[in-house]
Amino acid sequence: MGRQWIGIDVTCLAINLIERRLMDAFPKVEFEVVGTPKTLQDAQELARRDKHEFERWAVYAIGARPAKPKAKQKGADKGIDGVLFFRPDSKTVETCIVSVKAGENIGVAMVRDLVGTMQREKAPLGVLITAALPTRNMEAEAISAGFFEYESHKGKAQVPRVQIITLAEIFQGKRPRIPLADAASTFKTAAREPREKQDDQRKLL
Repeated sequence: MGRQWIGIDVTCLAINLIERRLMDAFPKVEFEVVGTPKTLQDAQELARRDKHEFERWAVYAIGARPAKPKAKQKGADKGIDGVLFFRPDSKTVETCIVSVKAGENIGVAMVRDLVGTMQREKAPLGVLITAALPTRNMEAEAISAGFFEYESHKGKAQVPRVQIITLAEIFQGKRPRIPLADAASTFKTAAREPREKQDDQRKLL
């Protein structure tokens, strides 16, 4: 309709949803998002200011989906901050549990808690996102969880069952090592607009 527009929202959850719907409906759309973390310092400040918003942002940053809102009430998330679905083969969809720790005080108990959550939820993979650097004991505990084996196009492959990713590594482009991610199961996609509407949208931006 020839409009220039600005959308405003207060949560990372809503902003990411709008981003995804725009990109699903208009694959060539161009827009700028202002206010969400763009640097390590931005993310650290968000972690200090609002732990729950930081958790949601961090989950989205690795391509996962935040836990359902009703499960995000204080003390009720059951150790699950996000989920990421993947396909170890052509017929199976599996779950990767995501846990986010925004504080500076972290320890090996957090890795053990994640392993316990994976066992309870029967999830073969888990990712722990930390704002601080993990300790050697945390890294050793993650390694002791073993490996998940799957069939790749090159034959048998394996990835660590528990993976630790730091905030700094997210900004360096590091993402979970998983078999084929299943975006359709992780996120509900918006219908793609007809080609003529896509072209019209691109001309306006």
